[in-house]
Amino acid sequence: MPPTRVLLVEDNEDNLQLVRFLLERDGYEVLCAHNGREGLALARQKLPNLILMDLSLPEIDGWEAAQLLKADQKTASIPLLALTAHTLPGDRQRALSMGFDGYLSKPIDVAGFGGNISQALQKSKKE
Repeated sequence: MPPTRVLLVEDNEDNLQLVRFLLERDGYEVLCAHNGREGLALARQKLPNLILMDLSLPEIDGWEAAQLLKADQKTASIPLLALTAHTLPGDRQRALSMGFDGYLSKPIDVAGFGGNISQALQKSKKE
């Protein structure tokens, strides 16, 4: 059985390296994109099992990318988690209403991160 593939769309290199490390440590295959346009292309080409996406991205932001992914029959069923520093009241609800299936705030809770990813993947398998 191939490893679970996760697409990480993050423009901050430090955040990308940390999340990539945590995912690879837990045995996931990690694909990385540095902007929304690249993330959309990789999602459509590689069809990952899960997408983690920042909201403040260059070229196409995470808000718009989420809508495009969920409107595309090829990628609509891929679980999509916002991974963001947008933590103002209402940001979580806005992200969910824009198509995200879940919301993880930065800074990342390193201890609980693996459980959050596992939970998102398990939830998607039940649906």
